[in-house]
Amino acid sequence: MKLARLIAFLGAALAAAVPAVAADPTRVFRYAFEVAETGFDPAEISDLYSSNVIANIFDPPLSYDYLARPIKLIPNTLVSMPEVTENGTLYTMRVKPGIFFADDAAFKGARRELTAEDYVYSIKRLFDPRRKSPNLYLFEGQIVGMDEVLAAARKNNRMDYDAAAEGLRALDRFTFQIRLKQPNYNFLYYLAYCNVTCAVAREVVEHYGDRVAEHPVGTGPFRLEFWKRSSKMVFEANPNYREEYYDGTPAEDDATAQAILARLKGKRLPMVGKVEVYVIEEPQPRWLAFLNNELDFLERVPNDFANVATPNNQLAANLRKRGVTMERTPGMELTYSYFGMKDPVVGGYEPEKVALRRAIVLGQDVGTEIRIPRKNQAIAAHSPIGPGALGYDPHFRSTATEYNPAKAKALLDMYGYLDCDADGWRDLPRASGNGSASPSRWSTPPHRARSRSRSTRTGRRTWTPSAST
Repeated sequence: MKLARLIAFLGAALAAAVPAVAADPTRVFRYAFEVAETGFDPAEISDLYSSNVIANIFDPPLSYDYLARPIKLIPNTLVSMPEVTENGTLYTMRVKPGIFFADDAAFKGARRELTAEDYVYSIKRLFDPRRKSPNLYLFEGQIVGMDEVLAAARKNNRMDYDAAAEGLRALDRFTFQIRLKQPNYNFLYYLAYCNVTCAVAREVVEHYGDRVAEHPVGTGPFRLEFWKRSSKMVFEANPNYREEYYDGTPAEDDATAQAILARLKGKRLPMVGKVEVYVIEEPQPRWLAFLNNELDFLERVPNDFANVATPNNQLAANLRKRGVTMERTPGMELTYSYFGMKDPVVGGYEPEKVALRRAIVLGQDVGTEIRIPRKNQAIAAHSPIGPGALGYDPHFRSTATEYNPAKAKALLDMYGYLDCDADGWRDLPRASGNGSASPSRWSTPPHRARSRSRSTRTGRRTWTPSAST
């Protein structure tokens, strides 16, 4: 689905005004969430908005090159990409020396360097029954020896973080290994997913105990400065953040990405000194806050105001005059409907049931659905693989998106779905032998939703709350 992103350039472009040396504390980026956060402990959260936040406070081993298409994995805190051996079951990773956590009272005044043991400990936290991690399912049954550690923790009602596990161990100060029970071709992507592999310091967890979700301390570009739950969050640039500079590898024919790289390449991260995040659940106040220059960025234009902001899919003239720019990016959020195959009317694999389902699909006008109720904030999906994902073919066209009421009616006629009693409803095909007919559930033409896809695209590693990439 195509989503509009509006960025207000108050004076000059925010990114273009960033100094090359360090984050400018006078540069404040203001943004709004439409749903409240739940906390800041990677092991305990699974919601989108909290995940967006922690990805900028903590560091997973890998990250993404957001300008590449398809988006590709790159080292984040690692010296290089993981060494994968033994038929895809053994991952060996070396952490870059010289990466430090943000200062915190838990470290008692000492600078705390990121080590391999931090990643081992953080992954073990997913297996702690007290954490009740919603992300455990990704690793349970995957890592050699950790199911036994989990069973012991459940039996004793206590997690032994020092218990040895063959499949999860630090080899030295900066090297750790993960051994899987069987190959998992998604595992590399878990290493870029903060909720399961971001590094949390053991001292911080032990210092704050059950309130650790209120005190996030990581090695990422930002740290929490102020928090009023479900209302406002303020993040400041982490002064201990390592030297990282913006880079990317866009395709030669991607003019937009090439322009971004030309403008930002070599800028030190993070590019702003402070980020203010407000929780504004209602669409109208969120839209008005943007119009009143109270927000610098609106990730998803509320549907109620899509035609005002982007009439005929073009940025409104009054917004252009104010220096607002728009970016529309299709991505990987898929919306679809499905048939209950055990349903007595639409289910089953008899030819007439297949014909009924096909007619229902032919009777759904996805184009009108996108244009009117979805206010042009969507594109029709021709496959489960969306734009930007590996394997996406922009030239592939599926007949599943065809809208043809005449063909739908002809198909129903051909297989005996007729209006036998002239009441305006088609009846099920007559059962052989008894001459009876049962009323169907659909009028002519039948209606049924089909696939649509939508998503957002992140733009940089420092602070781009992402929907799903």
